[in-house]
Amino acid sequence: MSAHAATPVPFVQRLRRRRQDLDPGQAPRLSPLWTFVAWLATLAFFAPVAWMVLTAFHQEADAATNPPSLLAPLTLDQFSLLLERDITPYLLNSAMASVFSTLLVLALAVPAAYALSIKPVEKWTDVMFFFLSTKFLPLIAALLPIYMIVKDIGMLDNIWTLVLLYTAMNLPIAVWMMRSFLAEVPKEILEAAEVDGAGLPTVLLRVVAPVAMPGLAATSLICFIFSWNEFMFAVNLTATQASTAPVFLVGFITNEGLFLARLCAAATLVSLPVLIAGFAAQDKLVRGLSLGAVK
Repeated sequence: MSAHAATPVPFVQRLRRRRQDLDPGQAPRLSPLWTFVAWLATLAFFAPVAWMVLTAFHQEADAATNPPSLLAPLTLDQFSLLLERDITPYLLNSAMASVFSTLLVLALAVPAAYALSIKPVEKWTDVMFFFLSTKFLPLIAALLPIYMIVKDIGMLDNIWTLVLLYTAMNLPIAVWMMRSFLAEVPKEILEAAEVDGAGLPTVLLRVVAPVAMPGLAATSLICFIFSWNEFMFAVNLTATQASTAPVFLVGFITNEGLFLARLCAAATLVSLPVLIAGFAAQDKLVRGLSLGAVK
């Protein structure tokens, strides 16, 4: 054997080759019938969203007609009224609570999932069941003790209270998801990294994270959506300084009636950040949610 043939392949090159092997090939094409059914299902799910957006561009009188008027004149008056009512602080509070809680969830869930999948601890199934059991208790049952604790420590109407609560709420889901994603990471590249002398932080950041990026994207997006849409803690633990976007939407349901067009306009604005995040990460989201579905 020549000296050139005996030279070991660098770890980075082996990792790149492995990533290329993991890239999905050309997906099988669906039959025309199933394609038609898929389009019908997509339109059925999208129809309420399209109706909400269309109603947001109508006047209140046109939005309240029965049957609804599809040819009513379009206007931006509802969005102007929203800007005058200053929706920006509510959106900023939701963004802050969702982003920081999602980052904190990932920082805690990835090492925990690594210990439960790649380097499994003893009785790891019991640990996973414990994480799952924390979701058995309805949130409404824990609201009163949480409210009393938050009140005693002076953290009512504080955005960091929501960050901690959203982290605790989403952490079990993130650990379960990341454990299934990290279980798909090939053990060969981890062994190669250890042979090359890589420590745990290097393995997590430079080996595990790039390979499990679709799973990270799917987990982070789901945690972000759950935090963004959370209403019960936000409406009971905040007042004026830390109220989030879902609390803002409730303000359009009053004793005087339902301002349907303005509510749809506000819901459209509140939905935009989630839609943009999902569209930006759609390729990784699809790969992450389908990871391990087909062997």
